[in-house]
Amino acid sequence: MGLIDGINKSFDHRIRLGIMSVLMVNDHMDFTGLRDLLEVTDGNLASHLKALEKEAYIAVEKRFLNRKPNTRYTATESGKKAFKNHINALERLLGD
Repeated sequence: MGLIDGINKSFDHRIRLGIMSVLMVNDHMDFTGLRDLLEVTDGNLASHLKALEKEAYIAVEKRFLNRKPNTRYTATESGKKAFKNHINALERLLGD
C-alpha cells in the first residue's frame, strides 16, 4: 500500500474537513451553526457544502422553522465511511 493511499481529495480543505468532523459527531447541523462554528463566510461555506453534496457525502434538507427557511445537513453513510477511511489514512501517514 502506498504512503498516501486512502487520502481523499474531497477532504483536503480545512473547511471540508471541519464540516465532516462536525457532522460525524452530530446527527445534523444547520447552515448557520456550521458557519458560526467554522468561522467562515456564507459563500465560502456554501461552496464547500456543494462540493461534499456533489460527492453524496452529505445530505441536505430544506425546511421552514417559524416561517423562516432552514437548511440542515447530515453525513451520509457513504460520507461517513469515506471520511473514516481518510482519517485512517492520515493516521497511517503520520504514524510512518
